[in-house]
Amino acid sequence: MDKKTFNEKLARINELYHKSQGEGLTDSEKEEQALLRKEYVANFRANLRSQLDNIDFVEADGTITSAKKIKDE
Repeated sequence: MDKKTFNEKLARINELYHKSQGEGLTDSEKEEQALLRKEYVANFRANLRSQLDNIDFVEADGTITSAKKIKDE
């Protein structure tokens, strides 16, 4: 998901949330909201996993072990 699309989707999620608090959502808007939230959470998890995989641990003996290597083992 590119940044522009991400920001547009996030704006739409917020728009639907505010509408749901005011006048309520139609069934199609509820479905759209659920889909957008699902995509947002999947993107968030993928980004977090990517960041965690790039962490390196420095052991007491000075060796460096990557989190990805530990995960793969």
